[in-house]
Amino acid sequence: MSYEIKYSNEVVGLDLEDRAREIHRLLSVHNCEVTFKKVNGELRTMPCTLRQIVIPKPVTESTKTKKHNPEVMSVWCLDKQEWRSFRIANVTEVKVIPNDGTV
Repeated sequence: MSYEIKYSNEVVGLDLEDRAREIHRLLSVHNCEVTFKKVNGELRTMPCTLRQIVIPKPVTESTKTKKHNPEVMSVWCLDKQEWRSFRIANVTEVKVIPNDGTV
């Protein structure tokens, strides 16, 4: 079974919070492909996750703290093997990557 969410337009306010919760919930449980419009206008499909078992543990503690931006979501990018982010309002599709037996 596959699971896919398509968004047809930009959102603001509470709808944005609902969308962020929905995307975060999926990424916390699954590896997903998130399609979004980049700031430069390009469309990008990024395989990513927030599954703790997949994200590597940091070697050292970072002393940097970033200010939380509720309009942006940071995720672990599976093809780049590093943290990336996207604007939640620019997400057009989220697709669960079928489990092929790998982590």
